[in-house]
Amino acid sequence: MSFRITVTDHDDIGFDCEEDETVLDAADRAGYAIPYSCRKGVCSSCRGGIAAGEAMVRGQGHQTGPAEEVLLCQARPLSDLEITPARIQKVEPVQRKILDAKVRKIVRPAPDVAVIHVRLPIGQRAPFRAGQYLRVMMEDDDSRNYSMANPPQKNDGIELHIRHVPGGKFSEQVLGTMEKGTVLRVELPYGEFCLSDEDGMDAVLLATGTGFAPIKSLIENQIALGAERPLKLYWGVNTEADLYMGDVAEQWAKTYSWITFIPVISSPSQDWQGRTGFVHQAVLEDIADMSNVEVYACGAPVMIDAARLEFVAKAGLAKDRFFSDAFVASGEAP
Repeated sequence: MSFRITVTDHDDIGFDCEEDETVLDAADRAGYAIPYSCRKGVCSSCRGGIAAGEAMVRGQGHQTGPAEEVLLCQARPLSDLEITPARIQKVEPVQRKILDAKVRKIVRPAPDVAVIHVRLPIGQRAPFRAGQYLRVMMEDDDSRNYSMANPPQKNDGIELHIRHVPGGKFSEQVLGTMEKGTVLRVELPYGEFCLSDEDGMDAVLLATGTGFAPIKSLIENQIALGAERPLKLYWGVNTEADLYMGDVAEQWAKTYSWITFIPVISSPSQDWQGRTGFVHQAVLEDIADMSNVEVYACGAPVMIDAARLEFVAKAGLAKDRFFSDAFVASGEAP
């Protein structure tokens, strides 16, 4: 059985959703982009409303419209639905590929970060948009999501930034034995963490830890395109050593007048002369009025939630101009 999904205030948008399919997956299949990140019901990027109809939502139970803050990545229809997503737009249907990628190089720029460069099979390319991520497929049918740090112009290979998590199934068990020549099976692309076409609006890029990876892809794509949209990068980390590619970001700022880089350290050494504290608060200190900016936040969910709430409440940021990609723990959500 399938149900019809329509969108409030968008008479031209409608698609079918199978009863065992989520609203997000059905929209994706039909060529409509709704914001999402983890697809596990944790990051809340896909939150929207149900104006009419009924759905079963994993983690939220039975929802009957009108209902707000519904996780569309976990919502399966029980009837025809009218939804109110934060954003929705027509895109080309996603053509994902599953490829066997071979590890070419492993670099460890920080004690708990590995930068992995993999090469795709000869003659194969994997088109993606800057800011998207892939799934690393494991032998037991489990998987892990990692953002691609290279720009889409270099799609014959992939650059991944992986933080070591104590006891982590991939970052410790798999990465611990990985070497040059190891083959990873990957599926891509996923995600909607991509720069909009609002060239007349400044973009604030906000990252914590390895949330720098998709930001790197976004910035290098803009450089490759010859764009000059003002980009203000704030990178929050615990210590100076965690700025594992700080020299790369500094070089961007020196070379391109439209790129600004502000590192923020929460636990600095006595020698640190830069900004300190929480990274989203540094943004608020610099930009009191966000009525004409877009924000792209990537990294720890706690940072993303705090930034979203405070930027809207204190600086006048429009809710639909906050884009996020939360790095949530792997595995099934509770």
